[in-house]
Amino acid sequence: MSRIAYFGPVGTFTEQAARTFTTAGDELVAAETIPKALDAVRRGEADAACVPVENSVEGAVPATLDSLAVGEPLIGVAEALLPVHFSVLTRDDVGEIRTVASHPHALAQVRKWLEDNLPGARAVAAGSTAAAAVAVQAGEFDAAVTAPVAVEHYPLKVLATEVADVRDARTRFLLMRRPPVTLPEPTGADRTSIVAAAANRTGALAELLTELATRGINLTRLDARPNKQNFGEYRFFIDFEGHVAEPRIADALAALRRRCRDVRFLGSFARADGVTATIEPTARNEDFTDAAGWVAAVQRGEQA
Repeated sequence: MSRIAYFGPVGTFTEQAARTFTTAGDELVAAETIPKALDAVRRGEADAACVPVENSVEGAVPATLDSLAVGEPLIGVAEALLPVHFSVLTRDDVGEIRTVASHPHALAQVRKWLEDNLPGARAVAAGSTAAAAVAVQAGEFDAAVTAPVAVEHYPLKVLATEVADVRDARTRFLLMRRPPVTLPEPTGADRTSIVAAAANRTGALAELLTELATRGINLTRLDARPNKQNFGEYRFFIDFEGHVAEPRIADALAALRRRCRDVRFLGSFARADGVTATIEPTARNEDFTDAAGWVAAVQRGEQA
């Protein structure tokens, strides 16, 4: 039985994603913020945390990236990909809708719908989609843009559902645990995630990406975030195809570790979309194994 913290309150998309990671007997615990969900794991108050990492419309979730880059390291063991279609909830006694509240990412994804269907309403940012529902229930706003699951938790009326400006919008979530962990076995359709602090000099990022390119490793995401200490210095969040158990991936990680002031491993896990890794003919795992074997033979004084 596991205790899984998630970015709450109840009724968020993160709760929906967290449900996909549960088995019988697991307990879901809502946290007020993403950092608090992750810190619950670091303190041992939860066994894992489910947090959003990127959205196909709005991009990376900065609070997640920043929280994973500092503090006690956490390791991702699974990911979930959730379609993002919203519900618009109101109170039964609301007449004209003048204010609509939600998380900024959610408001950005229904901007056109609001313009077309509630043109006179003012959009107001809230801490989360569920926090917006709580505020509507309390009478602070007239309507909330929420995850569909919110209607299970709050006594509000559904004004509209399946709302989305981009019909195939999706958000990716990670399940993070405190090390040591048993890493998932490689599947052939895996993703490895790291955060790298490169030296602040010309060509530093290009060198990091070259280490991946020369090993035929396909990049799936690249984000930069300031390190918040020295102006102009950044951390790079890099996702790429493959699993750390593969020789080509391990070789690349070793090279990145040599080039960077710091590299934090954020996990290797099966991709939720099931996309198989692209492996170049000259960058097969067997090639790296054979090359390492040849070097070992040379080191032993043999000619392999």
